[in-house]
Amino acid sequence: MADTYKITLASKREKSVLRRHPWVFSRAIAQVDGTPKVGDTVEVYAKNGQWLARAAYSPHSQIRARIWTFDQDESIDQAFFAKRINRAYQAKQQVVTNSNAYRLIAGESDGLPGLTIDLYNNILVCQFLAAGVEKHKTDIVAALEQIFSDLAIYERSDVDVRQKEGLKPTSGWLKPGPNTSTWINEAGNQILVDVEQGHKTGFYLDQRDNRLIAAEYCKGQQVLNCFSYTGTFGLHALTAGAKHVTNLDVSQLALDTSAKIYQHNQLNEKQYTHLNADVFKQLRQYKQQGKEFDCIILDPPKFAENKGQVIRACRGYKDINMLALQILRPGGVLLTFSCSGLIGADLFQKVVADAALDAKVEAHIIEKLTQAKDHSVLLNYPEGFYLKGLVVQKR
Repeated sequence: MADTYKITLASKREKSVLRRHPWVFSRAIAQVDGTPKVGDTVEVYAKNGQWLARAAYSPHSQIRARIWTFDQDESIDQAFFAKRINRAYQAKQQVVTNSNAYRLIAGESDGLPGLTIDLYNNILVCQFLAAGVEKHKTDIVAALEQIFSDLAIYERSDVDVRQKEGLKPTSGWLKPGPNTSTWINEAGNQILVDVEQGHKTGFYLDQRDNRLIAAEYCKGQQVLNCFSYTGTFGLHALTAGAKHVTNLDVSQLALDTSAKIYQHNQLNEKQYTHLNADVFKQLRQYKQQGKEFDCIILDPPKFAENKGQVIRACRGYKDINMLALQILRPGGVLLTFSCSGLIGADLFQKVVADAALDAKVEAHIIEKLTQAKDHSVLLNYPEGFYLKGLVVQKR
């Protein structure tokens, strides 16, 4: 029989758990009974002895326990994971109708803290980011094989955040497939995804809905797609009728993949350019040259990984938005994004407003954007919201 471990919260620290927030921080714990190891299941109690939840213990992290369930009768086993994955699977199929690629499990928001699973056509890609899901990896993979018997499973747990959980980075096949690359369909366009070498799990599914929104603004326009990665904002822009798209990125591998995607979709080579350059430097060069665009897309990587980087991140966001607004034609549209969870929506809007002031332009928000529907945010876990975007028109 497995050992039973118990953590007791300090007085009045049970409020967030009663509100069903899935995290228990180290400073909230008054006592630990037994010696739970990395990922072990612990029973969470209030100071008055009330049972609150069942959680995964992480002795190395400030998030000391991540809650599996608030139901005392629910065991943490393969059946538990199969039930949670099935529930998410049904929900995601309802909200993603234009693609065979979507986020199946979004961690805490889908009831499986620290677990990310993306489905790309015939491959499931998993990230085990916390102690609990690492401990139960075998059960989780077995549950996936039970539900998706015909899909390959690849692991991309090669991320720094695992260090906070006392875990080493790892990647590779969990259930081998024929290839680490696959073609996905997104609103009629075919996109090549490399789950082994691509960013994150191979692709940015969270921008799916925004790519289609952006395409509408790009019709008949000269478009600059910054931090373009494999060029999918530009792909949708061209198929929607953009005059010309310039994809700008520092990764030649990403640009080469983008070129393959454009050729595969039979796009006119005269209507697009792939440019390997630093976005900050290239925007300044365009400004010096007096070059302008009708539509500019800014989709940078995460600028703030921790609270200590927020001020520096804001400077970066302000700089690129100021430069973009300066080379945007009057009447033109800037679609600007931040995927830094530590940069709130209000702060991001303020940064873009300051950028417009420094650029000496009048700009209006005409639409606000967020992460795709399969990246839903659990109401009692607001930390699940991270991607915000503004559609700004220059007057």
